[in-house]
Amino acid sequence: MSTVAVVVIDMLNPYRHEDAGLLQASAARITEPLAGLIGRARTRDDARVIYVNDNHGDFSATRDDLVTAAFQGERPDLIKPIVPPDDCAFLPKVRHSAFFGTPLEYILANAEISEIVLTGQVTEQCILYTALDAYIRHLTVKVPRDAVASIDPRLGDAALAMMERNMRADVTTAAACLA
Repeated sequence: MSTVAVVVIDMLNPYRHEDAGLLQASAARITEPLAGLIGRARTRDDARVIYVNDNHGDFSATRDDLVTAAFQGERPDLIKPIVPPDDCAFLPKVRHSAFFGTPLEYILANAEISEIVLTGQVTEQCILYTALDAYIRHLTVKVPRDAVASIDPRLGDAALAMMERNMRADVTTAAACLA
């Protein structure tokens, strides 16, 4: 049975929005450590990988639609190493928190998962809000600083500090997760 979930948030991104340039640079730095963490999690019996991704307002979009849109976007090189495998849970979301309007809480409880590793983008938005929602659900939260991307590095660092201080998150590295 899984006891930890690596939650990959909003990595299927076509990067065609106002802050795309700033986010792309940060996402490029996290792709390799994130891909390594996903790979390690997929080989372990006590871990599972769950993708939660913004549907960009398209409520009919499937996993394949979002993957295709990301590959047709500005940075397919950032998508290729972290494409969600068919055997991983994939949850579309419409707001910042990966818990809001998704079955994430049910999936975690059903699998008796007590720890989540939050990865993806954007640190100062979706990662932060998901960490708060996880904390109020009494989950242990880890955030590998080298597997989360920010638009504004200063705000990203502040969000990591808030998660560590206010939500008791273990801010660590991708290599230290699942070690």
